[in-house]
Amino acid sequence: AVRLKEKGVATEVIAVSVGPKAAQEQLRTALALGADRAIHIETNERVESLAVAKLLAKVVEQEQPGLVILGKQAIDTDNNQTGQMLAALTGLPQGTFASEVAVDGDSVNVTREIDG
Repeated sequence: AVRLKEKGVATEVIAVSVGPKAAQEQLRTALALGADRAIHIETNERVESLAVAKLLAKVVEQEQPGLVILGKQAIDTDNNQTGQMLAALTGLPQGTFASEVAVDGDSVNVTREIDG
């Protein structure tokens, strides 16, 4: 997202994290790398992928981003479900396992990472 902003494609980068107070460290890192704002949805409970996707869907509804980028897998559950669930909940298209993202006007071309 920061690279897209540096290229002039994105105008604002918002980092979001769901988790305990310690998650603020990752948000501070994102801000130091060039994110403009950070949103911390604080919880001390273990959250499952669907719960995170529902929370992120509310953030998407409120912030109305032009592009949402998620990591491939969370380090806690390592199950790679949240992005797909978020796409289904918001009705947005998705590209998975992206190794490159190129924005051209209203189109986004995703180069997908595959084994081999």
